[in-house]
Amino acid sequence: MNVPMKPGGEQLELSRVYNASRERVFAAWTDPDKAARWWVPQDCELVSTKMDVRPGGGWHRRMKVPDGTIIAKWGEYLEVVSPERLVFTYNSQYADGTTDPETLVTVTLEALAGNRTRLTLRHERFWSDSARIGHTGGWTGALERLLLHLSEG
Repeated sequence: MNVPMKPGGEQLELSRVYNASRERVFAAWTDPDKAARWWVPQDCELVSTKMDVRPGGGWHRRMKVPDGTIIAKWGEYLEVVSPERLVFTYNSQYADGTTDPETLVTVTLEALAGNRTRLTLRHERFWSDSARIGHTGGWTGALERLLLHLSEG
C-alpha cells in the first residue's frame, strides 16, 4: 500500500505493510547480511555494503547501475531505536565524482495485529523535484525487494 507523496517536492513518504514482526523488519534494516539481500533498487546490483548501526555509526554501499557504472551511497546513523525507528543521513557519489547534497531518511516501524508491520519511510531535504522522483523509484524497488526477502523466511 502506497501513501501519496507530500506536496512541495522536498520529501517523499512511502508506506508498506509486511507480514513479518517489527523485530524481523528492523533486523532486515540493521543486519548487514540481511540488508545486502534487498537494499538496492530493482535495476541495480549491490557491489559492497558496510554498516555500523549505532548513533554516530555509518553505512556505506556501492552499487552497479544499469549502464555499468558504480555509485556510492553512504551516511551516518543519527537515531537507532530498536525495533521502532532509524534515522540516517543519505549521500550519493557518481562515477564522474559528482555528489548530491546530503538528505535525511527516517524509517518507522509500527507493530500491527497478526504479526504484521507497517513501515513508513520518509526521505527529505531534496534539492529538486527530479531528485525526489528518482529516489521514489529507487526506494519503491528496494521496498519490493524487502517484501521478497521477508517472504523467504
